[in-house]
Amino acid sequence: MQFERSLGPTDLRIAVGIATTGRRSILHSVVPHLLDQTRPADSIVICAANLEDVDPEAMAAQISRTRIVFAERGLCRQRNRILESVEDADILLFLDDDFLLAPSYLEETAQIFRRYPDVVMSTGTVDADGILGPGIPLEDGLRLIGTCSKSASAGREKPVYSGYGCNMAVRLSTVRGYGLRFDENLPLYGWLEDVDFSRQLARYGRIVSSGRLHGVHLGTKSGRTSGLRLGYSQIANPVYLMGKKTMSPRHAAPQIMRNLVANAVKIVWPEPWVDRRGRLLGNMRAVRDLLRGRLSPQNVNVLE
Repeated sequence: MQFERSLGPTDLRIAVGIATTGRRSILHSVVPHLLDQTRPADSIVICAANLEDVDPEAMAAQISRTRIVFAERGLCRQRNRILESVEDADILLFLDDDFLLAPSYLEETAQIFRRYPDVVMSTGTVDADGILGPGIPLEDGLRLIGTCSKSASAGREKPVYSGYGCNMAVRLSTVRGYGLRFDENLPLYGWLEDVDFSRQLARYGRIVSSGRLHGVHLGTKSGRTSGLRLGYSQIANPVYLMGKKTMSPRHAAPQIMRNLVANAVKIVWPEPWVDRRGRLLGNMRAVRDLLRGRLSPQNVNVLE
């Protein structure tokens, strides 16, 4: 299937960037739904960590203007590779490989960036988030998208501290002009990479959340970081971001405490889809390293 679009003199070119690792099935199920957009993407760049993560021929046959690139595993590395691959775009929408867009999402995104030249990042309203539960099956996600896109009112944009990494669009002229990059010192899943990149951008313009941008995050559990490593990152990453001043203590301290308390309390009756024991153990190792002056986000690379 193909899509073609003629650019007008005031049009902004939109690229969609998706980083993926170990989730080939969900990637190939979700990406074709980008064809449902009322305003098609001008390009789609998928960054995989391995050849096994994606079938380039099948993807190209489904959607034109799709490019497959590769980078070493790690969300920040892969998103930086996407940034390097979209030289012909004005807006780049970062999506998780399990995020479904309402049909008007790209059209509304273009209108926001065209209407507000000071907006450097936009993020949408997530009508259902499978990350908070066992995950949402694709069929249910598509049904929810149909419901929310029909019933959603056009809300105004409001300022937010950061975008939500599963769906955040950036103005590339600002990103390029100031040489902004995702911090590759946040390895693997890149916990809080969206906050770090948002606060870099916030120095040069507004970050907004829009009630006109809707989507469903399936929250697929396969291919995610282990509980031990995520638990370590829940402490190490916000402490690191405080040090580089892209996360304020006012935001970082509650984030750390919420995770510590949730993991400690729920370890007694853990959710079947969450490794609370692993997360709490990771939290404790990070606290130990903090007290010893050895805390670093990259320590997750050697955790077992």
